[in-house]
Amino acid sequence: MPFRTTAEAVRAWVEGWAASRCAAEPTPHSWGFTIDVGLAKEVARHVLTDADEATVRELAGDTTVTGVPLKTFVPPETLKAWLPPGWVLLDGHAGLMAASLSAVEAPPGLPDGYRLHSWHRAGVTRVVVRAADGAFAARGQIAVTGPTAAVDQVETDAAHQRRGLGRVVMGTLAEAAARQGARTAVLGATVQGRALYEALGWKVVAPMSAAVRSARDGGA
Repeated sequence: MPFRTTAEAVRAWVEGWAASRCAAEPTPHSWGFTIDVGLAKEVARHVLTDADEATVRELAGDTTVTGVPLKTFVPPETLKAWLPPGWVLLDGHAGLMAASLSAVEAPPGLPDGYRLHSWHRAGVTRVVVRAADGAFAARGQIAVTGPTAAVDQVETDAAHQRRGLGRVVMGTLAEAAARQGARTAVLGATVQGRALYEALGWKVVAPMSAAVRSARDGGA
């Protein structure tokens, strides 16, 4: 594993994710971090680096609105068993993954007709791939925070999948981060993205799951 411990990888992901999303500086707690996000659907998030049932129930009990999810690094079935009534799992989380940037393959060439545009601003490099007609095809971004970096918001439009665009985006982001001095990288993988990342040499560091208070239970 590129990181010595899971906690080290989690911290790198928290710092990188906050930088990537222009969120507030993570506030440390004994159980992890709180990040003020400032969006209508996600006002803030709690990231539990060392989750247990007592901590999950305490935080869930103190959270009375729907826009503050709990992010944990335990399997979904474990988190579900710990949740009090009124909380539901968020779908799509697969795991926290990491890779040594020196081991990530260089980006392949784009298929005919596609164009790649990238730019760097405030420590974040963004990559967008557009089709021949100018339509959106794929994207991704990476935030460098010292020797580590966090890949974020990687997606390929359904009409342009299975053409290698994800590999192009990931390779381009890895090269950009390495040029800025980063040696290792992390990302929060979705179920859909995990296969691509594993094919590129990324390894699962820990399972990942999340939950939010249900609006049907009276959350504001």
